[in-house]
Amino acid sequence: MALLEVDNLTVTFKTAAGPFVALDGISYRVDHREVLAIVGESGSGKSVAMLAIMGLLPSSATVRADRVLFEGHDMLAMTPRQRRQIIGKDIAMIFQEPMASLNPCFTVGYQIEEVLRYHMGMGRRARRTRAIELLDEVHIADPASRSRSFPHQMSGGQCQRAMIAMAIACRPKLLIADEPTTALDVTIQKQILELLLQLQAEEGMGMIIITHDMGVVAETADRVVVQYKGRKMEEASVLNLFESPRSPYTRGLLAALPENATGDRLPVVGDFVAADGVAPA
Repeated sequence: MALLEVDNLTVTFKTAAGPFVALDGISYRVDHREVLAIVGESGSGKSVAMLAIMGLLPSSATVRADRVLFEGHDMLAMTPRQRRQIIGKDIAMIFQEPMASLNPCFTVGYQIEEVLRYHMGMGRRARRTRAIELLDEVHIADPASRSRSFPHQMSGGQCQRAMIAMAIACRPKLLIADEPTTALDVTIQKQILELLLQLQAEEGMGMIIITHDMGVVAETADRVVVQYKGRKMEEASVLNLFESPRSPYTRGLLAALPENATGDRLPVVGDFVAADGVAPA
């Protein structure tokens, strides 16, 4: 049984100009202990898909799917209360902007403790001890002191680690990492990716990494889904994707990598995609 199965997911937003289709019939499958990368340009619907699964889209969004199964349980048939028992506990998400996602009015330790209180029912002293342990697990120096820090008192890399600590607090079965290395310098990016893969291996989690960075895909994923304008262009193992991409869009993404450039001009994805778009897989 797959950890997560999503079939024919469509998301439409109400706008002043009329309905806008952000996702058009996307399907995903994530197995236990597997790392799935979802890659594509900004606006391709990567984050929207995950927010739809998590039930975090605004009321202007209409979500439809043939099925969304988590460990065989139909999430579409769940009540809001039943879904809340899963989201944040069995399915956790690391959001794009750690400085914006953390509440500036509360300490980092308090925010981690609230996850433990809500989902695990832990007492105050146990929550405090566990929050410090989690900060230590994600390699934050002097975790006891840092747990008393507010987000603005921490660096971007430290805030990202704190978000990871919050996400893994309840030992989720599926971890979704949305652009986990955005706005971090190269050295910190590498550390964050290594940390995520270490935690994923130790805990046996399934993991979805949302990214536009093909280098991140190559370093982390077992399988890749390529999206363009809300549609799936291609799905393949990492090795097959890099060695023999089938979609013109995927070939464009790979050709646009600086290391693949020839001559004095870096290719752009548009060189590989017809003016009226490309056909999905």
